[in-house]
Amino acid sequence: MLLYDSKLAPNPRRVRIFLAEKGIVVPTVQVDIARGESREPSFLARNPLGGTPVLELDDGTHLAESVAICRYFEETQPEPPLMGTDARDRALVEMWQRRMELELFRWVTGCFQNTHAFFAGRIEQVPAYGEVCRKTARDRLAWLDGELAGRPFVAGERYTIADVTALVAVDFGRVVDVRIAPEQKHLMRWYEAVSSRPSAKA
Repeated sequence: MLLYDSKLAPNPRRVRIFLAEKGIVVPTVQVDIARGESREPSFLARNPLGGTPVLELDDGTHLAESVAICRYFEETQPEPPLMGTDARDRALVEMWQRRMELELFRWVTGCFQNTHAFFAGRIEQVPAYGEVCRKTARDRLAWLDGELAGRPFVAGERYTIADVTALVAVDFGRVVDVRIAPEQKHLMRWYEAVSSRPSAKA
């Protein structure tokens, strides 16, 4: 088993945090996306879309997409549960995981892709859309602050994959000046708690 990782990218970090929470160690291969290694034929044979991370199983299967990789490890090592414990809990975690992806993470990454020099010449950037993404991401932080007024973690009383996605989104947001505002006390309390976990350093 091998994990094709990229230290610079936010999605692989989601998997690294998830693995650290479960105490799973997987051999890794670093893919230098800045130098275009994810676009080389040898890597595209593993993931034709050229994204990281990719998990290569012992039977030769390649799993791309961060949540799919996390699901594999949740099924093979259920403890501690990070994707729910019963039908109701799994549905709630999935709901909040999707919300963190669709309502926060994608706006942060959309801003990065359309405004940051890293993507200049790599994709057709639309700076005006990037600014829409930045504003929306900031609005979503305010929304999440309100949600966290009544519970310690994103999906409820326990740390889950929804917290992983939210943490990575908040940290990556700093690259494009999307930050927790001083008045967002509930969000800051949550952030201090999750970022102090050992897994956050993964």
